[in-house]
Amino acid sequence: MIRVHTEPGLRILTLDRSDKANALTGALLRELDAAVEAAAAADVRALILTGAGNVFSAGADLDEVQAGLATDPIWEQLSARIAGLPCLTIAALNGTLAGGAMGMALACDLRLAVPEAKLFYPVMRLGFLPQPSDPARLAALVGPSRAKLLLMAGMKATAEQALGWGLVDRIVAPGALLGEARALAADALGASAAHVAGIKALIG
Repeated sequence: MIRVHTEPGLRILTLDRSDKANALTGALLRELDAAVEAAAAADVRALILTGAGNVFSAGADLDEVQAGLATDPIWEQLSARIAGLPCLTIAALNGTLAGGAMGMALACDLRLAVPEAKLFYPVMRLGFLPQPSDPARLAALVGPSRAKLLLMAGMKATAEQALGWGLVDRIVAPGALLGEARALAADALGASAAHVAGIKALIG
């Protein structure tokens, strides 16, 4: 369910459950967590996270939500692992980003989105709390009021709105999404892993 593409210094992780809008199961989340952990142990200077098909992720698989997935600690474990990577991390949002999947994108350093993408996190309506680190990361990017629009008022942000807020950094045509992500990773790929980690640590 996770496709791993490896090049010197680069990992591309693709959520590959497009027949289910890349809805996240416990097994998929643990597989992704293991892939991120493997990247941390390798000489990776840039990691790109994307999805197959036309949706980045519809969030948690609803069947598994009823069985307790919404409160599983794997969500926070995964986002913490992504945030802790010493390399440049880029979320290449090939389509809509919804629900708990927001956490992994917020944990990345940069976010690109296709024009058709919608970004929303309907925890209020669904009766769950967001994962612990997500509200602070979201508010750091968009400000407290806009974070409340997404988390408390159920707003669905368009790609243009997300760009204006700072939730995404660039809007890119679907066919150019991975190419743009690669271009942004080029300087990191040309540096040493220690240099990349050092600059990232200085930014905080």
